[in-house]
Amino acid sequence: MSVSELYTKYTKVWVPDPDEVWRSGEIIKDYKEGDKSLHLKFEDDTLYEYPVDLKTNQLPFLRNPDILVGENDLTALSYLHEPAVLHNLKVRFLESNHIYTYCGIVLVAINPYEQLPIYEQDVIYAYSGQNMGDMDPHIFAVAEEAYKQMARDEKNQSIIVSGESGAGKTVSAKYAMRFFASVGGSASETNIEEKVLASSPIMEAIGNAKTTRNDNSSRFGKYIQIGFDKRYHIIGANMRTYLLEKSRVVFQADDERNYHIFYQLCASASLPEFKDLALTCAEDFFYTSMGGDTTIDGVDDADDFEKTRHAFTLLGVKESHQMSIFKIIASILHLGNLEIQAERDGESCSISKQDEHLNNFCRLLGVEHSQMEHWLCHRKLVTTAETYIKPMSAQQVMNARNALAKHIYAQLFNWIVEHINKALHTTLKQHSFIGVLDIYGFETFEVNSFEQFCINYANEKLQQQFNSHVFKLEQEEYMKEQIPWTLIDFYDNQPCIDLIEAKLGILDLLDEECKVPKGTDQNWAQKLYDRHSSSQHFQKPRMSNTSFIVVHFADKVEYQSDGFLEKNRDTVYEEQINILKASKYQMVADLFQDEKDSVPATPTIKGAAPKISIRSARPVVKAANKEHKKTVGHQFRNSLHLLMETLNATTPHYVRCIKPNDEKLPFKFDPKRAVQQLRACGVLETIRISAAGYPSRWSYHDFFNRYRVLMKKREISKNDKKLICKTLLENLIKDPDKFQFGRTKIFFRAGQVAYLEKLRADKFRAATIMIQKTVRGWLQRVKYRRMRNAAITIQRYTRGHLARRLVDYLRKTRAAIIFQKQYRMLRILHAFQKIRNATITIQAFARGMFVRKIYHKILLEHKAAIIQKHARAWLARKRFLHFKCAAVVIQCYFRRMKARKELKKLKIEARSAQHLKKLNIGMENKVVQLQRKIDDQNKEYRHLNEQLSALTSAYSTDVEKLKKELEQYRQNQGDTNQLVNLKKEIESLRLELEKSHSERKIIEDTYDKEKDLLRKRVSDLEEENALLKQEKEELNNRILCQSEDEFAQNTVKENLLTKKELEEERSRYQNLVKEYSRLEQRYDNLRDEMTIIKTPGHRRNPSNQSSLESDSNCPSVSTSEIGDTEDAIQQVEDVGLDKAAMDMTLFLKLQKRVRELEQERKKLQTQLEKKKSQVIETKNEMDSDRDTDLAYNSLKRQELESENKKLKNELNELRKTIVDRVTQNNSSSDVQDSYTLLLNQLKSANEELEVRKEEVLILRAQIIKAAQQKDTGKNMDSNINTYTSWPNSDKHVDAEDAIEAYHGVCQTNQLLEAQLQDQKREHEEEVETLKTQMETLREEMEKQQQAFFQTLQLPPEAQVEFGIQQEIARLTNENLDLKELLEKLEKNEKKLKKQLKIYMKKVQDFEATQATAQTERRRHELTRQVTVQRKEKDFQGMLEYYKEDEPLLIRNLITDLKPQTVSATVPCLPAYILYMCIRHADYINDDQKVHSLLTSTINGIKKVLKKHNDDFQMTSFWLANTCRLLHCLKQYSGDTGFMTQNTAKQNEHCLKNFDLTEYRQVLSDLSIQIYQQLFKIAEGMLQPMIVSAMLESESIQGLSGVKPMGYRNRSSSMVDGDNSYSLDAVIRQLNTFHSIMCDQGLDPEIIQQVFKQLFYMINAVTLNNLLLRKDVCSWSTGMQLRYNISQLEEWLRGKNLQQSGAAETVEPLIQAAQLLQLKKKTSEDAEAICSLCTSLSTQQIVKILNLYTPVNEFEERVTVAFIRNIQANLQERNDPPQLLLDYKYMFPVLFPFSPSSITMDSIHIPASLNLEFLNEV
Repeated sequence: MSVSELYTKYTKVWVPDPDEVWRSGEIIKDYKEGDKSLHLKFEDDTLYEYPVDLKTNQLPFLRNPDILVGENDLTALSYLHEPAVLHNLKVRFLESNHIYTYCGIVLVAINPYEQLPIYEQDVIYAYSGQNMGDMDPHIFAVAEEAYKQMARDEKNQSIIVSGESGAGKTVSAKYAMRFFASVGGSASETNIEEKVLASSPIMEAIGNAKTTRNDNSSRFGKYIQIGFDKRYHIIGANMRTYLLEKSRVVFQADDERNYHIFYQLCASASLPEFKDLALTCAEDFFYTSMGGDTTIDGVDDADDFEKTRHAFTLLGVKESHQMSIFKIIASILHLGNLEIQAERDGESCSISKQDEHLNNFCRLLGVEHSQMEHWLCHRKLVTTAETYIKPMSAQQVMNARNALAKHIYAQLFNWIVEHINKALHTTLKQHSFIGVLDIYGFETFEVNSFEQFCINYANEKLQQQFNSHVFKLEQEEYMKEQIPWTLIDFYDNQPCIDLIEAKLGILDLLDEECKVPKGTDQNWAQKLYDRHSSSQHFQKPRMSNTSFIVVHFADKVEYQSDGFLEKNRDTVYEEQINILKASKYQMVADLFQDEKDSVPATPTIKGAAPKISIRSARPVVKAANKEHKKTVGHQFRNSLHLLMETLNATTPHYVRCIKPNDEKLPFKFDPKRAVQQLRACGVLETIRISAAGYPSRWSYHDFFNRYRVLMKKREISKNDKKLICKTLLENLIKDPDKFQFGRTKIFFRAGQVAYLEKLRADKFRAATIMIQKTVRGWLQRVKYRRMRNAAITIQRYTRGHLARRLVDYLRKTRAAIIFQKQYRMLRILHAFQKIRNATITIQAFARGMFVRKIYHKILLEHKAAIIQKHARAWLARKRFLHFKCAAVVIQCYFRRMKARKELKKLKIEARSAQHLKKLNIGMENKVVQLQRKIDDQNKEYRHLNEQLSALTSAYSTDVEKLKKELEQYRQNQGDTNQLVNLKKEIESLRLELEKSHSERKIIEDTYDKEKDLLRKRVSDLEEENALLKQEKEELNNRILCQSEDEFAQNTVKENLLTKKELEEERSRYQNLVKEYSRLEQRYDNLRDEMTIIKTPGHRRNPSNQSSLESDSNCPSVSTSEIGDTEDAIQQVEDVGLDKAAMDMTLFLKLQKRVRELEQERKKLQTQLEKKKSQVIETKNEMDSDRDTDLAYNSLKRQELESENKKLKNELNELRKTIVDRVTQNNSSSDVQDSYTLLLNQLKSANEELEVRKEEVLILRAQIIKAAQQKDTGKNMDSNINTYTSWPNSDKHVDAEDAIEAYHGVCQTNQLLEAQLQDQKREHEEEVETLKTQMETLREEMEKQQQAFFQTLQLPPEAQVEFGIQQEIARLTNENLDLKELLEKLEKNEKKLKKQLKIYMKKVQDFEATQATAQTERRRHELTRQVTVQRKEKDFQGMLEYYKEDEPLLIRNLITDLKPQTVSATVPCLPAYILYMCIRHADYINDDQKVHSLLTSTINGIKKVLKKHNDDFQMTSFWLANTCRLLHCLKQYSGDTGFMTQNTAKQNEHCLKNFDLTEYRQVLSDLSIQIYQQLFKIAEGMLQPMIVSAMLESESIQGLSGVKPMGYRNRSSSMVDGDNSYSLDAVIRQLNTFHSIMCDQGLDPEIIQQVFKQLFYMINAVTLNNLLLRKDVCSWSTGMQLRYNISQLEEWLRGKNLQQSGAAETVEPLIQAAQLLQLKKKTSEDAEAICSLCTSLSTQQIVKILNLYTPVNEFEERVTVAFIRNIQANLQERNDPPQLLLDYKYMFPVLFPFSPSSITMDSIHIPASLNLEFLNEV
């Protein structure tokens, strides 16, 4: 951008001003290059012409836009220069009362000279854990950043606090240490953080003093190292001091004081323990009264002294040592009051022996009075020859006295620091530390001496370190963002440092001059002139020969050389030190005994950290009258070098303290003094370095949100915000050097952001003008419409009158026109009709001619088309016949070829062994079956012969016995009729026997014939079989020979080649085994689980195979091959899943196995075909055989049955006749005897018949069984025919027997058919599975072969990669399959477990009922003997357990219980169970059991809560149960106040014997603890979301605006707000809390209190963040905040929590949001704010108004007058002094009594609790 574009009208600039340093003016005329002046108008409307040098063209600095003024970070300013920095600090300090401001990595702290409420503990908690830049600038933010970097980077940190005296360095360092003590409190009970803080009052007492600039000025530098352990708790500290101002002990300027400890001790001199000190008021002592006023306004020295003594005690300093310290301090005061009397000669002097102060000095220090008196006035001179004692003049004595006083105080100072370090020292190992350096800033006075020289020298070193660090950070930022950059020229003060500390520098020459016996300050100054006159940083004053000027980085300083040598030597006489060494007080002697290097106060201390110790580099040569040779300057230089080494080894953080005015007035800003300090402390140098590069930095997200108004619609529609920002900047800023695109940020040169803000403001201004234009246009249009409507109304009436006149005229005119029209029409109509008729005639003739021509043309075309159609059809038919003949010829040739191939194949098959097998298979099976049948029939024949022989022999013996008995009976009785009848019966029996014998012979004959025939047939078949076997063997030998000759050679060669190739491939893939082993490990667990789950089952062979194997001995149809194939497939399935990735050999085996399976499939198909043909062929043969066997067996069975029936009938008839005979002739005893004998014989015959009958039944069963085994499933008709036809017998068959036999055969046939169908189905299923497996294996083999061939074509490296990819893909697929299988198994396992649990529960319930029944039975049995028998009762709501089961009860019910276990039961079930146990203990009056159970319960709950201290669900669960147990103890306590809502049944469950009021109190306390833990867990989960959700997230899109940020960008300003939370996340979390507490059965009142507390925390955290952040105090944030609060209120209403009081807790936040949105201009606005913001304190209202920041230029800032008006209106309020809300505040929790409607006897205990040992009473 050119100058003419920047310096235009209305642009504001800064011009130098002698009073205000810089003054703002507005350009009133555009500047053009070449103009000699710039026309300005100041803010007071005065005009001014700023002269412009045409040579340098130096124009005034441009002023930043008002929107950028008041930023938290100075580097956020677009124009970075001195007036911008000064103005920003002034605006923040005076208008917003902000004392802290960032300047890059520096925190600028302006002393307000007033106590501000921004250092309380709640502010520390607010800044703890926050990122630097998230909150407003603060010393706590710097301390938190150091603490966080120490923990994150594990690197030591340093906080360097510097500034002028009175700028607030000590207070800033104190607050930093206070923050570390609060955040990093010690883990042990040593309270080391309190000791660190206690060191501050001690060091302030002995090292701080009142000066003209500061009432509590540190007169020494200190560096405190705070040590931390690995958990970053404070474990110790260490302090190092630098350059104590000893001269203040003996001299103070006007209006200044000595060190505070002197005045504190004098103020407490009246205390009884200090009477021995002989002190009075401070005005009585010379060393404390030189400055005049000895008091400080607002400071109580006596009270401060008590704090100092308390700090000594806290640090472990004994009372005796404290008294010794106070004695030494008092002795210094007495030493200053010595009266020195000069003698007349002037060369000597004396001190009176009766001098009271000398006596007190010697008494307090324990030294000899005479020696001290002597050596105070004399000195010893030592020469090589002898020693002289020389008196001193009065002035020399005073100098020696002052030197002694300074030395004593310096040694005491070192001793105290050493003991503080001992108290802060720790034996634990220090992991890291944070150092706080509180050191003097750059000083320049009217008279500058040795102290100012050392101070400025130290600041030069610190400034050099600061510059290099800032430069390094800038470089790192550019490198991280990948920004090209050039070296920035920054001020290097190394020449100035070399001037001071280099060889023959100022300090070196000073030390040399101190070594010269008669060296003077003038000689030293002259040497400086001679040596360094040519140096740029050294100058000689014009008017002085004893002064010199050093050009420091901040300013030129003129030093007076007078006193430099004396102060550098710091001479103390040895004789005086020796007297002090001989003190009778050990402490006084120790102060001087340990000195080795120097007597005077050293700038370092002895108790320094062990890592950094300061020792002399060379041994000290002892002089005669001095004890040291190391000068103060030399010591200071060494200690400064060590300090710089320490700082360089840490990460520094800088705090620059600024003194706003010299009058110490609150909130008064002196620009001159501020500029001096800004230049001196390096802030402007930081600004200059930043301005030299790219000071303005924006993240892409923030830039897009801020400047999206400058983008076009088509650009915003893109998704890449980075590209959108690049396009926009390239269009807006033409110079590419003015900006750079980093990795995450955009970097701008100085002034570019202001230019963009100007463009943005112009865009908004144009939009505003457009809006205003539109609104004004709308208003004018409304006014215009109103006037127009009025004019139209007037015009309407006027025009109506004129229209009526016109109508009358028109009516008359129209009548005349009608007459004219009718006449003219008739005339023209006649002429028209004539012309029309002529035209129609002409058209008719013309159209006829045209139509005829068209018809002739169409006729000709139609005839041509017919000719073409026939010609084309003839050609098409001819072509088709030609093609048809050719196709027939081709088909003939092809079919002949196929027929030849088929014929050849059939010939080969006819000669093959398979064909012979197919031919012989039927014969072999038939021979085998016939052989088996013959064997079975032989066995049956032998068995039947044996049975028949036994039956005939038995029958013959019976007949003979009966004959004999009949003959005897005849002889004895002589009754012929009976004998005749018996004979007839015997004859009939004999005839029947003969018939049976004849039939038997016939059956045997037929059997023999059939047997002979079968033998012949078997022999013939065996011969044929032998012949066929021979032919088959011959054919097999021929086929084998042919195959060996023709085919085997080629296949062997091919196999050898493929084997070689595969072996080579295997060697290539052998290297992949190691890689596969790693993948194999991932499947080990799955394989183990699969092997465990898989149970080895029996692999059944198909039924058809088993039948073939059992019924046939043919070797060609063995099932061993089929079993082998199945085993192989099972091995592939089992092993392939787990070890498929092990080796390539497995792949080759699989290939081979697939080929074998192909062969097996072919074999199986051939076997199926053979089996089908075999079944068909053997079916007919089996039918005939079965007919013969069945006929024979049925005939035999039927004969035996009929024979048995006949015998049975005969015996019954015999029995009847005998009984009749006996009844007729019952007189004679002989007849009775014969009757009994015959009856016994008949019984024996009957028994034999019964045995015979059983044998027949057995025979029938065997016949049916044989039929079942042999029958192959004939249909029902054939069975009926076979069973009802009797080919070998003509005997009649009984109908019942035939039907019974028919039904038996039907059943057997059905069974056989079912078995056959099952076998067939199983066989088909197995064949299908084998086919599918073979198909899948074939597909896999083809895929693997393709992959294999592809890999062979690739190079070796690509082969390895491709193989790995293939294996990984295959393994992942297998892994997924295994996972699916595992998931299925797990689901099945879960189902089985659930079922098992249900069954176990049922079993346990059943066992429990049985156990309770048994116990009750036993109890009744026991009590039945002693007491009266009781009636059995129902469950009484009591649970009994044994004492030894109590730990198990606590463990199962409390310790190991999970809320999910009892989620489906009654809420708070454990509480009910515990109460029922307590009630039983109360019922049996066992107080020990009650006490033990309640104590164990409380301890168990505490143990569970301690274990799950971060589990919200568990804590809520036990809060609900504890409250329910407390309510149960109240509800069933027996107190009438708690029993009002009880039922009669519940009143029966009350406690009878014990009052558990004390335990109720204990449970109430436990409930409070659980409630607090519950809220703590909820707070930890919710608190990180609050700020981001309530203040930062855009609930209303596009409403919030982003302002320019500085060096410290906000942590939440990331791309699209990463790592941020929205309000939805907070509401989801609240929903989770609410659902958990409701599910656990927590009382609604407690739930309401929980959410009331949570909403208070949301209010407190959000409001505190709002009060500490300037960037969120805007109108848009107020709108977002109000919307978010309304969403939370809506959530409360949705959850029915309106009555909880949660909405009232966010009232301050609502009022804060309204305050941000209200108008803030007039006094009426102020009154409205005061009346509205009743929940906000005055400080909070004023703070929000001070922080209020306009996001756009069109918003107005809150004026100081308006804020003062607010403060005046709110003066009457009595608000608390705290600024922030205590977000840790807890409302008192109440547990209102909530009785339960559940009765104890209705509660069921689930078996999942494992409480089987509890017995229901």
